[in-house]
Amino acid sequence: MIRLRKKSVEFLIQSSQQLQATPLVKYTALSLFADRFLPSVNTLLKQGNELGSWLLRSMEDSNLQLFALISIWISSKIHDSRALSVKSLKPLGDKFIKDQHFTTRDFLEAEVVFLQVLNFEIGTSNVAFIFLEELFIRFKRMAKVGELVSFEACMDVMDLLYEKEETSILFSSPRSLAASILVTSYVVTVPKQQFEFPVLPWVKFVTSYKEEDIIEKVKDILRHVFEPHC
Repeated sequence: MIRLRKKSVEFLIQSSQQLQATPLVKYTALSLFADRFLPSVNTLLKQGNELGSWLLRSMEDSNLQLFALISIWISSKIHDSRALSVKSLKPLGDKFIKDQHFTTRDFLEAEVVFLQVLNFEIGTSNVAFIFLEELFIRFKRMAKVGELVSFEACMDVMDLLYEKEETSILFSSPRSLAASILVTSYVVTVPKQQFEFPVLPWVKFVTSYKEEDIIEKVKDILRHVFEPHC
C-alpha cells in the first residue's frame, strides 16, 4: 500500500499541474485523498469490511489514480466558480492511466464511492495549505524579510511531505505543520546574514505553539527534505 500511495499521490500532483488547478484546489484534493480517503480505505481493508463497489475491491494503481482524479474534481467543485468537468478529467485518465480504461460512467460511480468512504464529509476547515497561506501573508506584512521567503519552496516542501508515507502523519496537525513549513522555508530560502527577524517567537505568538515543538517538526521536515534519494 505504501508504494501505491506514493505513486497515486505523485499522480495527483502531476494531474493538478496538467489541469492547471489552483494551489487551493490541488492541496484540498491532497487533503481529501491522502489525509482522509486512503486511511479510511486502509482501515476498511484491515477490518475485513465489505467494500461494495468493484472500484474498492482491488486497490491497484489504476483505481487509486482514478480516485486521485476524483479528489481533484470534488475540490474544484468546492473552490472554483467554473468547476472541472468529466470531459476535462477523462482525457487525462485515458492518457496516463495505463492498466484500465475508465468510462464516463466509471468516473461518476467513483465520485459517489469516494464521497461514501468519506461519509460525505468534505469540509475544508483543516487543510494545511489554507493555514500556511494565511501565515505567509501575515508574515510578509509583518517583516520585510518575508519578501525573501519563497512560497514556492513552501509548496515544494508540502508536496514532498505528502509523497512520503512516513511524513503523512504530520498532516494530522495541519496548523502546526503549516507553521513548521513556513519556518523551514525561512531557514532554507533566506540568506543567513539576513536572519534578523525572530521568526520562532513570532510563530509562537500568532499560533500559540511552543517553540520547541516547532523546532522538532522543522528538524524532522529538513531531515526528509535533504535525505539522499536512491
